[in-house]
Amino acid sequence: MATLSLRGLSKQFGAVEAIAGIDLDVVEHEFVVLVGPSGCGKSTILRMIAGLEMPSGGEITIDGVVVNEREPKDRDVAMVFQDYALYPHMTVAQNMGFALKYRGFDRAEIDRRVTATARLLEIEPLLSRTPRQLSGGQRQRVAMGRAIVRDPKLFLFDEPLSNLDAKLRVQMRTELKKLRTRVPTTTVYVTHDQVEAMTLADRVVVMNAGRIEQVGTPEEVYETPASAFVATFMGAPAMNLLPARLAAGELILDDGTALPWLAGGEGPVWCGVRPEDLAWVPADAAADGACLRGDALSVEPLGPDTLVTVAVAGAELACRLPPRSVRQVGEPVTLRLDPARLHLFDRATGRRL
Repeated sequence: MATLSLRGLSKQFGAVEAIAGIDLDVVEHEFVVLVGPSGCGKSTILRMIAGLEMPSGGEITIDGVVVNEREPKDRDVAMVFQDYALYPHMTVAQNMGFALKYRGFDRAEIDRRVTATARLLEIEPLLSRTPRQLSGGQRQRVAMGRAIVRDPKLFLFDEPLSNLDAKLRVQMRTELKKLRTRVPTTTVYVTHDQVEAMTLADRVVVMNAGRIEQVGTPEEVYETPASAFVATFMGAPAMNLLPARLAAGELILDDGTALPWLAGGEGPVWCGVRPEDLAWVPADAAADGACLRGDALSVEPLGPDTLVTVAVAGAELACRLPPRSVRQVGEPVTLRLDPARLHLFDRATGRRL
């Protein structure tokens, strides 16, 4: 098992700064997920750790040893790619054992490791097949098996589930969580899917434009986002942001709704509220407390709840409401706000207040 440290890691492609001074520590056995929109630099970081890209600056340290100048084969890391990268002319067994053969392991040891890993991943019946005879999920298991069989210090996963259909992605997420308990190798995992990040990670690293916005447990990142970017990226639907201002101990929304705000402060802010934190007030109930009123712009029944978009004070609020609470577009909707569940962000910088 390994520790990983990135210090001042940067990467330029010509005049484009893809990665800007990243600092990150990954402890032994930890499963860290880099998440962010396409083009934010997360895969570039993974490729630099693997040795497939040279950093423009900074250091990459594995188990206390700087590996910037080491060849990929000498870093003792195993990478699972988005497109599986299996050799089409080889069988599953040959694909899984190829790296061991290249390293000079004898046939008996290769067979032992391949068989044990295939049993772990429940792909023993597939060992004699070629990649074209496998489904997408089976190919991904083989790709993971090829990494596991090497028993590396560090696993690197580059969006390994993105080519799978929605149902299979959920299944493979479950399989990955089970695999973590059986193979507790230090892991860095890259995805643009925040659901994958929330369900798999010990810690989440949220990236934006080549920089780290926040590092924390899934709960910390979701419940106390460090910036408006993190707030709107983590969560589906995203956190609602309403323009507001702080004045004289009150939070005043643009529609005039005033909420008590004991933390103080002055000036323009974004007021953030999660869709599940907006409570529906039935038409025949008293609308006490801080309430917002608007008309339903869209109504999406989802079974256990209904996703409703409400027009409020020039903004559109996504809400998770009880099933059958709102039934049609144009219906008037009253929503109660809990000041304790609000998040404030500086309007100019986007940072949490």
